[in-house]
Amino acid sequence: MSKQKTVTAPKRSLTIVHLYPKEMNIYGDNGNVLAFKKRAAWRGVDVQVYLVGVGDPLPGDTDVIIGGGGQDAGQGLIQADLQTKATQLKTMVADGVVMLMICGMYQLFGRSFTTIGGEVIQGIGVLPLETVGGDTRMIGNTVYDTPYGEIVGYENHSGITTLDDPSLAFGTVTQGDGNNGQDGTEGCRVGNVFGTYSHGPVLVKNPQFTDELLRLAL
Repeated sequence: MSKQKTVTAPKRSLTIVHLYPKEMNIYGDNGNVLAFKKRAAWRGVDVQVYLVGVGDPLPGDTDVIIGGGGQDAGQGLIQADLQTKATQLKTMVADGVVMLMICGMYQLFGRSFTTIGGEVIQGIGVLPLETVGGDTRMIGNTVYDTPYGEIVGYENHSGITTLDDPSLAFGTVTQGDGNNGQDGTEGCRVGNVFGTYSHGPVLVKNPQFTDELLRLAL
């Protein structure tokens, strides 16, 4: 008698964490959570959203983590708490949890952010990059070529980000400054962790990218 093959049903529910929604949300990046939740619902996928701030635990069954942009002061406020979550976040990275980090949170998922005043804000080193504050703001509409098609967004940052390996960039700049205004790179991807300077919110403006994150999470 042949063995009956066991087929695992696809996951139909997801847990999303909005990380530091109060401190890191000055450009409406909470819209990324709303866009992800809506596109999941259209496909019959139930989504639970947890707001995780300073002092709050990360749910152990997290499937997606989304973080937004913030000012230097906001990054300073969350620095210590982010370090307490670093070990669990790195375990989640290894387990394939999907993470989207925008602007300020993108910088803090690197090794460090040095402000223009010389203050060093420690990151957690998930992404192989460092950021230093510049004296010129990079502001305006952006367009990037990525493996997921053209990504449109809006950047507003003075941080100059340098990747250890440019091939790990999320995309290539066709309009705007991207990571540093010099090497044509924008953002970074390692595994299922995506970092970008794109506001907009980026998932609202780019449904094809939202669907890719949803596919990865499922």
